[in-house]
Amino acid sequence: MIAIDNVLISDAVVEEQFVCDLNKCKGGCCEDGDAGAPLTKDELKHLNNYYHVLLPYMTPEGIREIERQGKYIYDAEFGWVTPTINGAICAYGYRDEHNMIKCAVEQAYNDGKIPWKKPISCHLFPIRISSSDIEPDMEYVNYEPREDLCKAACKLGKQLKVPAYVFLKEAIIRMYGEDFYNTLDATAQHMKANK
Repeated sequence: MIAIDNVLISDAVVEEQFVCDLNKCKGGCCEDGDAGAPLTKDELKHLNNYYHVLLPYMTPEGIREIERQGKYIYDAEFGWVTPTINGAICAYGYRDEHNMIKCAVEQAYNDGKIPWKKPISCHLFPIRISSSDIEPDMEYVNYEPREDLCKAACKLGKQLKVPAYVFLKEAIIRMYGEDFYNTLDATAQHMKANK
């Protein structure tokens, strides 16, 4: 484990190699899971504030689900999450002409319509952040790719020799800041040199 401030990072985050291969998985993480995308309190506000901007990017089914369930729902295991359509694809997701799942939030961000890229839980995937009731001030950062879905991403990461934390640099900086990332990178380099 790597400890930076009050964050414990699994060694796998720096040791395992990973690069999303969207041509193979087609964005399957947006529909494969036990719930929608986990959301922070700030992200709940973003969905309230920018929902009207997202509508042109969404499918009629996604809009219907949100009208039925709400912009976000509470899940006993994951907390606040995005609603899903029939327990599968995220209500904010849609398929493009290549059958790849895209995110309405990310597309609105890419088009300069909103200042929020997408839920941080999506941006960080396959890293998952958790906490415990025993140590509520401590965060645990784990590397958790989906066994079948992420097989191609693990293979591509090994081919390109890209550690998961390097692939996720932008998301890690967004979550914890540049100093945190630089410390993680320095620790990873030190670990690699001492193997």
